Amino acid sequence: MTSPFTKLAAAAVGAALLASPALAAPAAEAAAAVPNPGNNAWMMTATILVLLMILPGLALFYGGLTRSKNMLSTMTQIGATAALAMLIWVMWGYSLAFGDTTYEGTLGLFVSGGSYFLAGTDASSTAATFTDEVISKYVFISFQMTFAAITAALILGATAERMKFNATMMFVPIWLTIVYFPIAHMVWAGGGLLFEDGALDFAGGTVVHINAGISGLVLAYLLGKRRGWPQEPMMPHSLTMTMVGTGLLWVGWFGFNAGSALEADGSAGLAMINTFVATAAGALTWMVIERMAGHKGSALGFCSGVIAGLVAVTPAAGNSGPFGAILLGILSSAVCYVFVAKVKMKFGYDDSLDAFGIHGVGGIVGAIGTAIVYQPFLGGPGDGSTGVFEQLGIQTFGVVVTIAWAAIGTLIAAYIVKLTIGLRVDEDTEVDGLDIAEHGERAYN
Repeated sequence: MTSPFTKLAAAAVGAALLASPALAAPAAEAAAAVPNPGNNAWMMTATILVLLMILPGLALFYGGLTRSKNMLSTMTQIGATAALAMLIWVMWGYSLAFGDTTYEGTLGLFVSGGSYFLAGTDASSTAATFTDEVISKYVFISFQMTFAAITAALILGATAERMKFNATMMFVPIWLTIVYFPIAHMVWAGGGLLFEDGALDFAGGTVVHINAGISGLVLAYLLGKRRGWPQEPMMPHSLTMTMVGTGLLWVGWFGFNAGSALEADGSAGLAMINTFVATAAGALTWMVIERMAGHKGSALGFCSGVIAGLVAVTPAAGNSGPFGAILLGILSSAVCYVFVAKVKMKFGYDDSLDAFGIHGVGGIVGAIGTAIVYQPFLGGPGDGSTGVFEQLGIQTFGVVVTIAWAAIGTLIAAYIVKLTIGLRVDEDTEVDGLDIAEHGERAYN
């Protein structure tokens, strides 16, 4: 008969063995990773900040830049586009960009699969970050959903005041499916073409800004110029609205950039300070250039410089030191000014609200410039293992692929719409304004 002391001794030995590292390791490995509540809370906040960028930020920014007769049309197209993109994202967009099924071979370079209608995802599902941490999968899906929504909405800056509402609603799902989702997969998903190539895009220089800017330029050419442009002045009807929208975009952009760290950590802090200083540099640079060109430093110039700085620092937000970010803001603002003030008139494309001139051009400057500011000699976080010229080649390849994919995909999507329901409103609607003709309302009584 076993004595109580023997039982106690056996229990003690068993407990010691279970506590030993050799036997505890498998148990620890088997335990499911649990999201850090702080990271989850930050990513929820970042997601809401990106939504703030769309409504009301972008809606006010673009709406104020139009003529008053098109204010509501512009805002409604932005809101409806974002809402439609959100629904498409959870139905099939997330699956194509980040789905659980990784295809082997060529197909896997461009899209993933599985996870349609978020199949297999529940409240306990997690998504990986850039460290050993995880966040709730629904939070990651929501965060990336807002990126798809704002990218589609940014395009509308190039088509404002002349594209039909129903054409926009038909164009958006086609464009998202054949342009945005594949590019997001190529750049941000494991196995994606540009991801595997080593392209650096912290928060969407290629995926969001070059993509939207090039797509907007293609649509602007297909739609043709607004009636009377450029002979008739088409001044913004409310720079107050545009200034408010600019402020909301800048605030929301911290979710866009710092949120792309996927954790509340030092990388997010780096992205945050870069989003401050690059934007400040871009805003002041644009106003200085206006003075050098013999004009007064304008509120519109300030707003344009803010966006130029934000766009350029987006791919470099966590891939640059603060002084590298300042240089990107200055360079982007200067180059975007030339495209908005000179190149657009020279080539005669009516990029109504400068979606290409700022987002497309600024995105290109930022994506290529990231190769330089990433280097440690400029205070970047790179370890020097990839030389500046090698990284320049990688970044340039990513830019070229994005431009080509966006241009060809937009042409396909636009021609499908044009040959079925048409892209552009009729002349009477354009003269009267899209607010009344398309929506039966006026922004102002």
